[in-house]
Amino acid sequence: MNILDENIDSVARERLRWLKIPFRHTGSDIGHSGMKDLNEVIPLLHSLKHPTFFTRDKDFYARTLLHAQYCLVHLDVQPGESADYIARFLRHRHFRTRVDTIGKVVRVRRSGVSYFERHYDRTRRVRW
Repeated sequence: MNILDENIDSVARERLRWLKIPFRHTGSDIGHSGMKDLNEVIPLLHSLKHPTFFTRDKDFYARTLLHAQYCLVHLDVQPGESADYIARFLRHRHFRTRVDTIGKVVRVRRSGVSYFERHYDRTRRVRW
C-alpha cells in the first residue's frame, strides 16, 4: 500500500492517478489533516499492512526509523518531480515488490537512491 504524505501536492497525486499508481493520501484518505509527522504518522504506519510512505520531509530519512513492517521514502527532489520519482522508485529493479521495500528507509534523489536496511550497518546506494 502506497501512502502519500500531505506534503505531496494535488498535481503530483493527479499524475500518479494518470500513471495508474494506487495510493492513499494522509489527511484525506487515511489519518487526519494536519497529522504531526513522526508522532502521528509512524503509529499510523504500524496500524497498516506493509505500507510504503512517501514524503518530502527529510526527518523521515533516519536509520532510527527502520522497522520490519513498513518502508519510508524521502523524496529529495523538486515538488513538481515527486510523482515521476515515485513512479521511478516503484519500477526500479531493486524496489519493485513489497519484499524489496519493507524494512528500509530510503532517500530518492536525481542521482539515485540511498537507503538504510535492517541488519546492515552501512548506507546502501543504487543508481537509476
